[in-house]
Amino acid sequence: MDKDRKWWFRGRVYTAFLVVLALVAVGCGGDDDDEEAATDDTGEAPAGEECGSVVVGSTNFSEQFIVASMYAQKLEAEGCDVEVRANLGTREVVFPALEEGEIDLVAEYVGTLVEFLNEGAGEATGDLEESLGILRGYLEERGLAALEPSDAQDRNALAVTQETAERYGLETVSDLADVAGELVLGGPPECPERPLCLPGYEEVYGLQFAEFRPLDAGGPLTFEALENGDIDVALVFSSQGQLVDLGLVVLEEDLDLQPAENILPVVRQDVLNDTVEAALDEVSAQLTTEELSELNKRVDVDKEDPEDVARDWLEEKGLV
Repeated sequence: MDKDRKWWFRGRVYTAFLVVLALVAVGCGGDDDDEEAATDDTGEAPAGEECGSVVVGSTNFSEQFIVASMYAQKLEAEGCDVEVRANLGTREVVFPALEEGEIDLVAEYVGTLVEFLNEGAGEATGDLEESLGILRGYLEERGLAALEPSDAQDRNALAVTQETAERYGLETVSDLADVAGELVLGGPPECPERPLCLPGYEEVYGLQFAEFRPLDAGGPLTFEALENGDIDVALVFSSQGQLVDLGLVVLEEDLDLQPAENILPVVRQDVLNDTVEAALDEVSAQLTTEELSELNKRVDVDKEDPEDVARDWLEEKGLV
């Protein structure tokens, strides 16, 4: 700044000379200079310019960490500037952050998000296309977009130990109706308020449990409580790796409560472009429930790092 002041006090003639040079430079630069500024030494656009910056968020369980990392690593491979903010909390925390622009992208579940946005009006069904159309209507008015869904689904499910299943003759959720009053249900703290959780099981199946015990969202507290006998029935997610690892019985969903829960990217429209959309659609096109269950097992049971697990899958699929 001092040097600039010295130049100014040397006289207006020199300043005018600089102005003339600047005008000449602008006049001669034209489109060629603009194109050169937008490229690096290789003649290609610098990393991140075409794709832009994307902040990837997630809620508070392993599957979310894995899928968020898939999205982030794929976008980075396409030249995006990516920041990951994982484990932000429940949807009640994460979705407002998405609306307000604190994050730009999350992995969501079709049916659950429909019911979250309509405050439990019961619009989501087992028909993916129907539920997806409803969801996109809600998101568009919020400046958000739902991209292509994956085949992978992660539905709410009720699980019991093999011993409990044999003792009460449990195979379906409806089988719980006559014995729920003797049993303790455990699940995420928000379950009593979620229409697809405790209220839904009460309304559709007539289940009245002896007690609800708040634990975590299909996490270690829930499985430990089930194994220890602190709870009798656990609210879990159908793609969890622990279900097979622990030999648990997942009760068949025999009435129409749980809607289509295909996993898909939900992204702010102001960061969405062709590069972002194509990259995320590639991930969705490859992801299946069976593969997701195995990835969840690697994180939740084998204690591998979600980023490493996501990277292995992306490399195996040729996506990075």
